[in-house]
Amino acid sequence: MPTVLITGANKGIGLAFAKSFAVDGWKVHACCRQPDKAVDLKSIEGNVALHKLEVTDGLRLAGLAREIVDEPIDILINNAGYFGPRLPFGETDYDDWAYTFLVNSMGPLRMAEHFVEHVARSERRLIVNISSKMGSLAANESGGGYVYRSSKAALNMVSKSLAIDLQEKGVSVITVHPGHVQTDMGGEDAPVSISKSVSGLRKVIANVTEADTGKFYNYDGSIIPW
Repeated sequence: MPTVLITGANKGIGLAFAKSFAVDGWKVHACCRQPDKAVDLKSIEGNVALHKLEVTDGLRLAGLAREIVDEPIDILINNAGYFGPRLPFGETDYDDWAYTFLVNSMGPLRMAEHFVEHVARSERRLIVNISSKMGSLAANESGGGYVYRSSKAALNMVSKSLAIDLQEKGVSVITVHPGHVQTDMGGEDAPVSISKSVSGLRKVIANVTEADTGKFYNYDGSIIPW
């Protein structure tokens, strides 16, 4: 049975991923900060294991890695994210900016460092980092969004370096943009539904080969410039 580990699995894209993989017969390690309150996540039918996890907590990450040390993880999806304060130039909340980096940039690297051996022992050997087109320097035509944009740009660099460094272990790393999705972060008026985003991302993930490591994909399979 293939296995996937998903962070931020209690709502939005993470929850949709958990449902989608469970329906397809995968074992799902679903991680979130408050699993006891994750009603929708707990209602998923299939082989779903819930784990209490905060991606900024290195000790808890290490503990979970030990708990499932003998279990290969085919796909690690670093989905947990935080938009941060939506403040204009001149009103930057620097403390919150630092926290946004902890979640969006450092969190995925912490996960990779703690679970790389689990991934390397699997058949699929893939790490998927959920980033954003807002982290693309080339695609920034509107400005603003300093906190979120910079945290995702940093994640993109983390992903690119991981793709290079983990090749010797046979682990591929891709970065993906889920689109402007109808989630708490994206807003109910966003143009892309959660189901459309996750369906597209599942196709991207399914078609990735070792030759594709280090690429930045849109949910529709097109390449996004760094």
